[in-house]
Amino acid sequence: MKKLKKLLYLKLARRLSRSSTGAPVPSIISENARLKGDIISEGIVHIDGQIEGDISCEELVIGVKGVVVGSVTANNIQLYGVLNGKASADNLFIAKSAKLIGDATHNTIAIEPGAYVDGHCMRLGAPIPAEQGKPDLMLVDKRKAK
Repeated sequence: MKKLKKLLYLKLARRLSRSSTGAPVPSIISENARLKGDIISEGIVHIDGQIEGDISCEELVIGVKGVVVGSVTANNIQLYGVLNGKASADNLFIAKSAKLIGDATHNTIAIEPGAYVDGHCMRLGAPIPAEQGKPDLMLVDKRKAK
């Protein structure tokens, strides 16, 4: 019964993706799949299996049972499983079930309590909004001296 539901879902998703209003169909690496090599996609990639290689895509979802060993580059990364390598994303979400071993560069990041992160998280891009309104410390010191 589960196989029939998956088949119907994929057929429906493919049909909708052909229309101009439909959402794109993700590339799915299933739980029982193991892949060695790089993945390059202009769409969504969902990984529940094991990947050994680099991934470059628009949006990446590493599922709870997903494991990636390699560098990842995407606009949006949702990490629920394991990533052992570098991550570079505009938006990075790390769930409480996730394990990130390696450095991450991002513009925005959300880390749920309980997530395992072993590495550096470095923000790229625009200045931090909380620091935009702070006074210049050198200017404050000069005012105190007068």
